[in-house]
Amino acid sequence: MNTFLQTLIKEQPVRFGGLVAFGLLAGAYGFQFAGYPPCEMCWWQRYPYMAMILLVLASVFTKTDKNRWVLLLVTLLFAADASIAVFHAGVEQKWWEGFTTCSSGLDLSGNIEDALAAINAAPVVRCDEIPWSLFSISMAGYNAIIATGMTIYCAVKFKRS
Repeated sequence: MNTFLQTLIKEQPVRFGGLVAFGLLAGAYGFQFAGYPPCEMCWWQRYPYMAMILLVLASVFTKTDKNRWVLLLVTLLFAADASIAVFHAGVEQKWWEGFTTCSSGLDLSGNIEDALAAINAAPVVRCDEIPWSLFSISMAGYNAIIATGMTIYCAVKFKRS
């Protein structure tokens, strides 16, 4: 392992967390670009990473990235993401039922014909189906594993700080 990464992991957990969040978010958009559109719960898993990246960037520019409370916020964002990812992976594996209502970001306040056209043009992506997996683990499953691991890592770093 190179010394830059070793230093990040050992001494700069906030920056390391931001780097991991950026990598996971870039991977999610990469899969989307490759033809795997996200379902609603996939989008939910992206929001904590987006918030974390903004938090880490702000803390780096204000030189507060070594503040233990910033690390606590990073820890909580990883925990939130892990929770969403575990729930989503469980829905995909049929361990429990997901939401039974359809969710959409469509604006239905205008012309009814335009609204119907937008609904018909939107890709149907179910949250309970696995579009891609490796070693029988879905993208949500990998996200759950990584986010849980990062939650533990950040919590240990917070406790020691």
